[in-house]
Amino acid sequence: MNAVGIVAEYNPFHRGHAYHIAETRRLLGKDRPVVCVMSGSWVQRGECALTDKWTRTALALNGGADLVLELPLPWAISSAEGFARGAVTVLKATGVVEFISFGSESGCIEDLYQVARGLEGDTYRAALREELDKGISFAEARQRAGVKAVGKQAKCLRGANDSLGVEYIRAAGEDLSAVAILRQGASHDSDRPEKDFASASYLREKLRRGEDISPWLGEGAPEGLQKGEIACMENVERAILARLRQMDEEDFAALPDSGAAEGLPGRLRKAAKRAASLKEFYALGKTRRYAHARIRRLALWSFLGMTEADRPTAGPTYLRVLGMNGQGKRLLREMKGRATLPVLTKSAHIRDMGEPARALFALECRGSDLFGLCFDRIKPCGMDYTTGPIVL
Repeated sequence: MNAVGIVAEYNPFHRGHAYHIAETRRLLGKDRPVVCVMSGSWVQRGECALTDKWTRTALALNGGADLVLELPLPWAISSAEGFARGAVTVLKATGVVEFISFGSESGCIEDLYQVARGLEGDTYRAALREELDKGISFAEARQRAGVKAVGKQAKCLRGANDSLGVEYIRAAGEDLSAVAILRQGASHDSDRPEKDFASASYLREKLRRGEDISPWLGEGAPEGLQKGEIACMENVERAILARLRQMDEEDFAALPDSGAAEGLPGRLRKAAKRAASLKEFYALGKTRRYAHARIRRLALWSFLGMTEADRPTAGPTYLRVLGMNGQGKRLLREMKGRATLPVLTKSAHIRDMGEPARALFALECRGSDLFGLCFDRIKPCGMDYTTGPIVL
């Protein structure tokens, strides 16, 4: 089967996500299988997911996905480049995915391909160094350098979806063809809905205030999500602060994207000693150069007890199945003969895999165990071993 891959967090799955899947099928064929690579317990913005990965998997399957695979933790909480590289590695390794589809502010795939090619050149790399030397954030420097190297098309890097889409294209290379689906309604992180669409961040805030978000979720939303069994960072705030207060500069320097060359570890150590809340730690650590999201991710890596050394340089070491429907089962059967990484459908089978795979899965389990502390009613350890794939 020539499936299409989608990378997502579904935090939570909403009408915009359902539209993306439906529009992808409209363009590529209504019977085209959809493989989703989804973050697990923690998400790229450096926070806990709204609810557990299996509840979000059920939402995705009800919303049109056929097979949901997990994006392993070290890439799920990485920068845009690392996030895209890890996810695309998973899609390629299935052996059944031909396309990658992503949401886009511009919807112009030709421009995105042109920008992606430009970011591989020496002109861009020289311009990026020049812009970074001005002390501005990486995102701003990247956009400016892109314009210098490619032209006005690189202004698309201002859009969160287009920027990530460029990274998907770079990671996909010649192996996957990319499709850009024009985003509808509310923009990324918008604080108000537009038409029938609302951003995931808007829905998370409403849900955490105890408000009903069902009008924007679409059909098939599990009752638990609507009734409010959700995870909140406030529940682990003291635990994270406790970890941060125990760290020295060397500990912060061992984190990925630590900014060690520019002195960020020292700044974070001082911030950890002063901060009485996570919000204050983020504010004290943030500068024009280091964006809020980067500081959040560094704090999360610290809390999870992970370092750059914990992220395998070769990429994910297995394909973990979180859920499937009938079409997904057929894809799995085909993957048995075509996948380039072992497929994990039962957690117990990890014991039969090599040390790199076992080490990566142990990190995933640790992340899930700590994620259990984010709920008002603390969840027990071991859910990665006791919970099997969702089957519809």
